[in-house]
Amino acid sequence: MNRSMIDLWVGIFVTVGFAALIFLALKVGNLASFSTDQTYSVHAKFANIGGLKVRGPVKSAGVVVGRVADIRFDNESYEAIVSMNLDSGYQFPRDTTAKILTSGILGEQYVGLEAGGDGVMLKHGDRVRLTQSAVVLENLISQFLFNKAAEAKEPAK
Repeated sequence: MNRSMIDLWVGIFVTVGFAALIFLALKVGNLASFSTDQTYSVHAKFANIGGLKVRGPVKSAGVVVGRVADIRFDNESYEAIVSMNLDSGYQFPRDTTAKILTSGILGEQYVGLEAGGDGVMLKHGDRVRLTQSAVVLENLISQFLFNKAAEAKEPAK
């Protein structure tokens, strides 16, 4: 092999390696979806979404069934509107409950769906009416400390 042929093969190898690294980085970071699965969109209103982010997972029974598509603020109700794209292979009843949960103690936040018992399924554009907001760790700690301080001030009976 002459020198130019070796250079050509090294260039091809480096280009394929670089493309593979970009593909893996996008898949790990959930920045690109390379699947052709069909999705349908549903919305839910929450009083507090905590640290939920766009592209965060939507899980049901521990299985990722979709992703958070958009987060907006409603100026009329002063609540966050979370739009979720759910895989069309997973159908949920109309009385499904949406909760904002945390993976572990300080992990990422995600939307957890708990299926109800209604016979009518959610369709594209529907709203999940039963929601539970995120539990904010700072609020729990401050409430605990406030209660302890109040107990210390009360005289013993």
